[in-house]
Amino acid sequence: MSKRFIIIVLDGFGIGAMPDAKEVRPGDEKANTLRSILHDHPDLKLPNLEKLGLMNAYGEESQCMKFSKDANFGKSMLMHYGADTFMGHQEIMGTLPKKPDVHPFQQKVDEVAEHLRKHGHKVEFREEAGLRYIVCDDYVTVADNLEADLGMCYNVTAPLDFISFEKELEIGELVREVVTVGRVIVFGGSGNTMDDLYNAQEVKQGKFIGVASAKSKSYEKNYHCRHLGYGVNKNVQAPTILTKHGIPCILIGKVADIVANDKGESISCVPTEECLKLTVKAVREHDIGFICTNVQETDLAGHAQDSTRYKEILEIADKGIGELLPLLSEDDILIVQADHGNDPDIGNSKHTRECVPLLIYRKGLKGVNVGVRKTMSDNAATCLDYFGVEAPENGTSYLDLLENVY
Repeated sequence: MSKRFIIIVLDGFGIGAMPDAKEVRPGDEKANTLRSILHDHPDLKLPNLEKLGLMNAYGEESQCMKFSKDANFGKSMLMHYGADTFMGHQEIMGTLPKKPDVHPFQQKVDEVAEHLRKHGHKVEFREEAGLRYIVCDDYVTVADNLEADLGMCYNVTAPLDFISFEKELEIGELVREVVTVGRVIVFGGSGNTMDDLYNAQEVKQGKFIGVASAKSKSYEKNYHCRHLGYGVNKNVQAPTILTKHGIPCILIGKVADIVANDKGESISCVPTEECLKLTVKAVREHDIGFICTNVQETDLAGHAQDSTRYKEILEIADKGIGELLPLLSEDDILIVQADHGNDPDIGNSKHTRECVPLLIYRKGLKGVNVGVRKTMSDNAATCLDYFGVEAPENGTSYLDLLENVY
């Protein structure tokens, strides 16, 4: 007997703007990732996603993909603010999103410095154009993130030949205690020096100062990274709750880097084909457990504003899902969804605030419409209900709709 709950997240694969997009992210009211891909590639054919109800969730048929009468489907709105992979996955895992602040590090630099000194750390400042950032314990910079929407995140960066990632993370956690932006991103690598970090120093818009991540050479060797989210408590999320009860939890792809899974197995991976092969492997090796896989390359294609590449990645993902389906029984549940949109034709490289598809497979289950869910946390609530353990912080289970297996 098997009992597996599997979520595959096609990162950035939205199916139409959220009702609040015009107010929350002006311009995103025009977003529709799937529509843009179909406009550019009307011959797109994804037989397994079509069978699972992609067009049912989308609400329209295309030239080559039609509604599936046997599909189990719905769609989900985003409860987190904006359109963010990190917070999207925290929401999927059962976190009740908390609205973060958006402001430059300058507003917090003195408070952060005082907090670090209070906990015994050495603090110095570097300054350019009247803007300051922190160098802590000689090797850890604390400054604005220059890659995300400005003011949303702070970076904690270090060359790991000179300080351990564990020590850097301790500093990052102290920063997290006193700042209210969405994320504190702690990262570093080997083979670089403080001079590399200082040479990557940049000022943007006269208000933001930071170390440009790509120029810092942090990614080149022994890269380590941890995202610390605002209002995120791992103890109320699916992986922590499940593993506490001895239920295996395997996270594959980018989700392994951004969701806490202290007692489970986390496998970092980017290539889509490899992510799906690892998912199939996990299903073959575990009769019981929760498996969540993030397909990141769809999101990367959206950032590149490349609908052709997006189409190619979807085709690879569809093939991998097709290899997974025959391994599942009446006692397994598969969810295919997204975490936000990333419309390749909207005219910029940012995420888009879109509803996401919710495609459900359980062998023998046919024709169930779970409707429009208010939050992606409903998937965590359903998962934990399925395993008979306590509910997450957020979300409503729809397990009762999936029980009528023929």
